[in-house]
Amino acid sequence: MSAESFEFTGDFLKEAQRNIAKYPQGRQQSAVLTLLFLAQEQRHDQGHYCDEAVMRTISEMLDMPYIRVMEVASFFTQINLEPVGEFHIQLCGTTPCMLRGAEDIKSAIESKLGIHAGQTTPDKKFTLTEVECLGACCNAPMVQINDDYFEDLTPDIMTGLIEKLAKGEAVTPGPQNGRSGSEPEGGPKTLQTGPAPQIRS
Repeated sequence: MSAESFEFTGDFLKEAQRNIAKYPQGRQQSAVLTLLFLAQEQRHDQGHYCDEAVMRTISEMLDMPYIRVMEVASFFTQINLEPVGEFHIQLCGTTPCMLRGAEDIKSAIESKLGIHAGQTTPDKKFTLTEVECLGACCNAPMVQINDDYFEDLTPDIMTGLIEKLAKGEAVTPGPQNGRSGSEPEGGPKTLQTGPAPQIRS
């Protein structure tokens, strides 16, 4: 699935131009990743992805070889090279998440949606992608759904999130087990009281 052409429009064009202008003459290629992100956002209702047409437009805007744009696009898992569903579930499968049950989360997603990693549901609602570390190792296992992190998952919690999203209900990002941020499970264990008062004579 590939569009014949792509052009930035409206606010996306203004933002693309603003980002290109941040770099000195001859260094505009540094804006490539930002432009790829912007192109995806502009195509949010067309599968939220970057195809050849997008990359060729960006290569022309940045006076950059097409293959260099493709190298960047294909390196970062945040750039989708194929259309994705309305809810893009990116499952972390790196060691901390794996040790904390990522395989069980993956099985729960696959069982609930009837798809495997790299696939999209027939109704284009959900896509499952297995990715490398998402940087929330303290709260493993976790997934990223669109722009939000959902952490401290269990198979039942993951299934519940999918059910809510499918119904159009609101879901709350972050830890799903009640803890705040990345504090220890059960609450803080150290530094629970302030330092002893200093008595000066």
